[in-house]
Amino acid sequence: MRDKNAVNSVRGYRVVLKPREELRLRRGHPWVYDNEIAFVEGDPPAGAETALFDSRGSFIGKGFFNPSSKIRLRLYSRTTEKADKAFFIKSFNQALFWRRRFFDDTKESLRLVFGEADNLPGLIVDLFIGRADAGDTEPGAMGRWLSCQFLSLGVELRKAEIVQSLVEVFEPDGIVERSEAPVRALEGLEASSGLLYGSVPENVLIKEGNAVFLVDLSEGQKTGWFLDQRANRAAAARFAAGAEVLDVFCNQGGFGILAAMAGAAHVTAVDSSRGALAAAARNATLNGVESRYSTIEANAFDYLRNLEKEKAKFDLIILDPPAFAKSRSSVEQAYKGYKEINLRAMRLLNRGGLLVSCSCSYWFDEQRFQTMIEDAAFDCGRKIRLIEARTQDMDHPIVSGYPESKYLKCRILELR
Repeated sequence: MRDKNAVNSVRGYRVVLKPREELRLRRGHPWVYDNEIAFVEGDPPAGAETALFDSRGSFIGKGFFNPSSKIRLRLYSRTTEKADKAFFIKSFNQALFWRRRFFDDTKESLRLVFGEADNLPGLIVDLFIGRADAGDTEPGAMGRWLSCQFLSLGVELRKAEIVQSLVEVFEPDGIVERSEAPVRALEGLEASSGLLYGSVPENVLIKEGNAVFLVDLSEGQKTGWFLDQRANRAAAARFAAGAEVLDVFCNQGGFGILAAMAGAAHVTAVDSSRGALAAAARNATLNGVESRYSTIEANAFDYLRNLEKEKAKFDLIILDPPAFAKSRSSVEQAYKGYKEINLRAMRLLNRGGLLVSCSCSYWFDEQRFQTMIEDAAFDCGRKIRLIEARTQDMDHPIVSGYPESKYLKCRILELR
């Protein structure tokens, strides 16, 4: 039904959809693609707040307009409200309310804002709580620091208001920007990084469970630490006692170090990045497990192939690769990569051994991931028993109508 009150209350720029293009959007999806639009009224400038209507003139919501992007409009509200400081403060408080159901934001590092899943399209905000690390001197006092990514034009142009609102709601000691993701180029934006507010130490010692990790907020990957895998790291560590563990694509050591602290006999951590391995070794020392933790700089595919030739065996293998599928067109090639590492890992596991297999690519969906694992098991003559099917932690909320919000797959499997 046409909402005359909403229509009459909206002034300014308007995007009108083609017939039958509104269902996905009314079900909750926040993106309007260029080929779904019938016409645009008012010639909105890049980043402008623009109202969205279906082909019959019914109001759907408001979003940020970008004439240079395939995603022409990113919805931030289903009302006629303005994206001003009051909106950001309200949205941040709503995001905080959700996190406080599951986390203690006075003690735990966590994701405070997860973009579209929090009605803040393109904005990522991670909170890091810990002590500033000053090298050989004693760690500094406890602090709260935010690491942010501005990944869409709409939030980029409102950065000043967003930073003011972040300070008011979350009361950080400092805010650093880490907007270096390639997706910015699709929005017509260049990479951007640097200090936005207060002061931010180069390294912060954060806690995760009973472990501590040194996080580089200025140079570490993405915002500095992969918070989305926190619960999965803890889940995998439950099975590590007495195990020979292989942690492939180990990054800064999260999975493997928690496994070592849970009583693993030994952890072999593999990554192609020398910097990541140096960080992992440093974290192993911080947690007192360096005698049972070794690092290997190698290409994961080559290393797994060589281990198979050597007839090496492990009790627990962890695979946490980067996203092999970064677009729809790369899914088939990604399938081959995922299958190869999973197949070789399965061959390296002792009978009754456990595989923790992950994919962080949205495009490589649940069904493909499950099929890939089953195909790999069939090809190596092994049967699998599912222990847990997991996804990202709850500070990365999964919302209906927006399937992109569920991107992380994690399986804990027994190989028979």
